[in-house]
Amino acid sequence: MTATPAPSLLPAEAAMLLVLLPPIGTAPQVRVATLAALAGLQREVGAAIRVLTVDEVSHPSVVHSFQATDLPCFVLVRQGVELLRQGGLPEGERIGSLLLEKLGPVCGAASD
Repeated sequence: MTATPAPSLLPAEAAMLLVLLPPIGTAPQVRVATLAALAGLQREVGAAIRVLTVDEVSHPSVVHSFQATDLPCFVLVRQGVELLRQGGLPEGERIGSLLLEKLGPVCGAASD
């Protein structure tokens, strides 16, 4: 019998999209809209990419480790390798496709 993994558990090869957010200056309604848009992006990219928000107030060392000069910005990483970095929020009708393209071919990624 094989147990089905919880939906929140992603395969080891899953990439992460870190959305680095500034500490202040965002109106609550804008933040809610941003989080809703990121949830939509998560649905679009599926299990291939995990979309995570990283707030500078809550996780300053993580934000600073990416040496981001302007916030917000987003960084696509897979297994510690940075694949894409852009200023602003991950928006636009092609952003999901762009992120998935940056992952390259997924089939056979575990074989050496």
